[in-house]
Amino acid sequence: MRPLDEAETTAVFTKLFKFIGPNLKSLIEAESHEVTTAADNSSRYCFRLHKNRVFYVSEYLVKRATNVSRKNLVSLGTCIGKFTKGGSFHLTVQALGIMAPHAKRKVWVKPTSEMSFLYGNHVLKGGLGRITEGIAPGDGVVVFSMSDVPLGFGVAAHSTQDCRKLDPNANVVLHQADIGEYLRMEDDL
Repeated sequence: MRPLDEAETTAVFTKLFKFIGPNLKSLIEAESHEVTTAADNSSRYCFRLHKNRVFYVSEYLVKRATNVSRKNLVSLGTCIGKFTKGGSFHLTVQALGIMAPHAKRKVWVKPTSEMSFLYGNHVLKGGLGRITEGIAPGDGVVVFSMSDVPLGFGVAAHSTQDCRKLDPNANVVLHQADIGEYLRMEDDL
């Protein structure tokens, strides 16, 4: 497990900024809730790379994990994404728990279309419950149920203004990840 280099940090922060915007600063400066020693009673979170996967983990836990060899270390903290062999960064569904409280652009889906989204389909205009103002095409959005439970995330296909006059079968959010992946891709996570 090692810290991210400059190019990797840029790729991770660019992808996270697409979804949470200026709230990225609060994500980085978040205080850890783990018990630390009296000499160091404040611990922050950091990003670490291990086997092409990026983890969001407290510095206290990173110090404690130095006793475990790299070969035996499976996971540490929350895996938020992975680097492909081509070098691009992809967010995984595990990042939803970190992104949802800080999300700048949100979409709420109707109960009738929740299952469709959880099976990996795009969000259609007919299944759209609410949408935040100021969304542009290509922006990252977090998808919620009408009871404010985060379901996944994706990319906006149309702006907020365009969504009002779309056909009910038009795509509003292009699917990227959802919580149904915990069951569908159990072995890969």
